[in-house]
Amino acid sequence: MIAQLTILAATTAEAATANTGMLYVWRTASIEGKLIILLLLVFSIFAWTVMVTKGLQMRRARQLNDLFLLEFRNQSAVMDIHTRRIQVEGCPLFAVYQEGCMDLDRRLNAPDGERRRYVSLKSMEHVKRSIEGTVARESLSLESGLITLAIAVSGAPFLGLLGTVWGVMNTFAAISQTKKADLATMAPGVSAALATTVAGLLVAIPSMFAYNWLVHNLRVHTVELDNFAQELASKLETEYLKDE
Repeated sequence: MIAQLTILAATTAEAATANTGMLYVWRTASIEGKLIILLLLVFSIFAWTVMVTKGLQMRRARQLNDLFLLEFRNQSAVMDIHTRRIQVEGCPLFAVYQEGCMDLDRRLNAPDGERRRYVSLKSMEHVKRSIEGTVARESLSLESGLITLAIAVSGAPFLGLLGTVWGVMNTFAAISQTKKADLATMAPGVSAALATTVAGLLVAIPSMFAYNWLVHNLRVHTVELDNFAQELASKLETEYLKDE
């Protein structure tokens, strides 16, 4: 029991010391260093917001894509889902499918009100262009926001380094004026200067891992969109393009 209390007291003392150390570094930091740390804090908030939102978006897109693809391949005719007026919000594959079916449906309606059975090769090419355009828009939608992480990965360490160099420069300038170069004089300024580098790395490292993971998933989604677009165009041509 006594040993456990001793370990607990030591752990508490270490935590209090660490907390006191961080507070001391913050108090001894220069105005420039504090501004850079606050700027990095803002970067971190934006970066974590992008990480969470894009991660949830891609996870939801993957789940909906799997469900929609299963339903699409089980239907008897390519436009059955469109005919049933099914809506799947947030599903990139459904957005591609819906755009292609809507464009083809408009071209199947003749000006005299009759319903065509087939469309011309030129009309089918226009449908394929609509599908390709939707693939590009969905890819851009999934990619939006990643620039924030890229900026955090590349910019945060440099901001931290700027704060460190600035702080060390101020420390040496103060030492040259006081003409007293001992550890007690240098340590506060140098430790406060190094804090900006730590803050920059704390922003950049999680952003780097998240950015690489999101880019990998984006590539997977883009390939799936391209493959589905080709599959959809092939089925539309098979059912609604008349052989010459």
